[in-house]
Amino acid sequence: MTAPRPPDTDLPFLRGYAEPLLAQVRGLIDTGRLGDYLAKRYPNRHQIQSDKALHAYVDDLRQRYLRRSQRPDRICYDSKLDVLHNALGLNTRQARVHGGRLQTRREIRIASLFRDTAPEFLDMIVVHELAHLRELEHNKAFYQLCEHMLPGYGQLEFDLRLWLTWQALSPDT
Repeated sequence: MTAPRPPDTDLPFLRGYAEPLLAQVRGLIDTGRLGDYLAKRYPNRHQIQSDKALHAYVDDLRQRYLRRSQRPDRICYDSKLDVLHNALGLNTRQARVHGGRLQTRREIRIASLFRDTAPEFLDMIVVHELAHLRELEHNKAFYQLCEHMLPGYGQLEFDLRLWLTWQALSPDT
């Protein structure tokens, strides 16, 4: 008989979820079916591979849902973002004094591991970072905006966390 696992310690990407749900995830992992579940649910891969294509894609979504928000100066994939510390995307602002004026530069960086994921996962990360243009904190208004831009956002966020868990457990990644 094996000792019970302490809650949340074995599933770092799923911290905060209810224990019955975590038990289901552990069951999928223990039976080796988590990868199959994800492959069946998300069989496709997106074609947005370059920073230029990513910039056009993000700007199109921004135009559709956040027209009045400031356009980010730079949008790119970033291989230095640390997934283990939950940095899947990054939205930064830099304010600098230039002459007598204050200039703000905005950047959106998406972890480069999203170059080879399901389009739904890229959508989720992009929507999350775009929502930060309007809402800085992860509050109720932030998640309502995410859900408005991408219906089913909450499920996609959970499934992305499942995918990250599966990636962390896979020996070939």
